Amino acid sequence: MQQLETWQVILIIAGVLGIIWSNIALLKYATKFEVKKKLDKQLQSDDKKKGTD
Repeated sequence: MQQLETWQVILIIAGVLGIIWSNIALLKYATKFEVKKKLDKQLQSDDKKKGTD
């Protein structure tokens, strides 16, 4: 089995850390949205549509 060179190991570690960092940044960004209000509005409009049929 061939061993990885130092630059390959560093590249893998940097890639993994980049993915972890981007996921954390996405979670922080997603908490700024008020999804519950939008979902409630959407559910209410769906209920109105079902009631008229």
